[in-house]
Amino acid sequence: MAHKSFVLLALLMLLCIPDPVIPQDVDDDYDLSGRQINLVPVTMMFLTITPDSRAGAMGDAGIATSPDVYSMHMNPAKYAFIDNDFGAAFSYTPWLRNLVPDINLAYLSGYTRIDNYQVLAASLTYFSLGEIIFTNHAGQYDGQFTPNEFAFDVAYSRLFSENFSGGLAFRYIRSDITGGQYVGGTATKAAWAFAADASAYYRNNVRVSDLPGELGLGINISNIGNKVTYGDDQNPQFIPINMGIGSYLQLELDPYNTLAFALDLNKLLVPTPPIYYEDDSGNTLIRAGMDPNVSVPMGMLQSFYDAPGGWREELREIYYSFGMEYWYLNQFAIRGGYYHEHETKGNRKYFTTGIGLKLNVFALDVSYVIPVFRNHPLANTLRFSLAFDFEALRRSRPQEAF
Repeated sequence: MAHKSFVLLALLMLLCIPDPVIPQDVDDDYDLSGRQINLVPVTMMFLTITPDSRAGAMGDAGIATSPDVYSMHMNPAKYAFIDNDFGAAFSYTPWLRNLVPDINLAYLSGYTRIDNYQVLAASLTYFSLGEIIFTNHAGQYDGQFTPNEFAFDVAYSRLFSENFSGGLAFRYIRSDITGGQYVGGTATKAAWAFAADASAYYRNNVRVSDLPGELGLGINISNIGNKVTYGDDQNPQFIPINMGIGSYLQLELDPYNTLAFALDLNKLLVPTPPIYYEDDSGNTLIRAGMDPNVSVPMGMLQSFYDAPGGWREELREIYYSFGMEYWYLNQFAIRGGYYHEHETKGNRKYFTTGIGLKLNVFALDVSYVIPVFRNHPLANTLRFSLAFDFEALRRSRPQEAF
């Protein structure tokens, strides 16, 4: 199976190591209405994979859903509203199983409450790309390597009022997908970054058609960090800085049944590639769009108005997640959702489904991806998540007599 992993690694390296600009002439090759493929280039894309099964079953929506132990990835500010004083969870996702059998994402998260207003949390994400066997030009064995990426996060969340909280998260990221091999005669190395998230969360009780419920609103600007490179070149890449806005409505149908709806909108705060052309003197100039080689703060600001196709293309850079969640007795859940990305910006379109089960001490969640297109790399993707309620375990122990 190693040769399949090698093919995938080569593709990842092509995406992550910048190439020289290939001039394009807008008049001949580019449709300025925004209908031509023009992907926003970022590296360390494992940071965008939803690690937990609850959000994964709801179309990857989770910015404003009710707080849980997995809130670090979607919105750390939600931790301030979590019910228990501490908890931990583990999630495992076999990734891209239709392409390679040994890629997986593992996620470990936990939190502890400081007081009634403050919560600390931490998480570790580990992405393994399987075993790679390297050969030289003569086809002889030249060693093997297991490319991997990981991120370690710590977060602080605080209540500012009865209905509003804020959160900050800090992240160290390391990506080693080449093992120091030479690519095109250029030495490669592991890339690293420091990043931060800034988030906010609001929730309040509401009534809809005489049904009691809860409204949640959230925003999370994530992965605000330095640009990275896998070699000694002077053209570093942006990591996936992202702005997500979410809403959530949960309705109590009766004492036994609840139904919830979630909608997230996300946009990468990374410059869109412009369209280049070559003048009569052989100079490469920008025909449409803006120069993407800018600082991180400027790139985040520029990402709202730099698409060469204008505002139509900017709107197509927003991707949508919609999810539903039904609970019976707050013990058994059925979930479903849909994820939509425009065909010119990646074309990821898929339905999701899953179930959840809460017992006294732990909660088990499973989700499944159903792509819109046949032979999609994400087809048959399963996520498994296991959360532990240590307080329930403590309460279940018999009290000592004094």
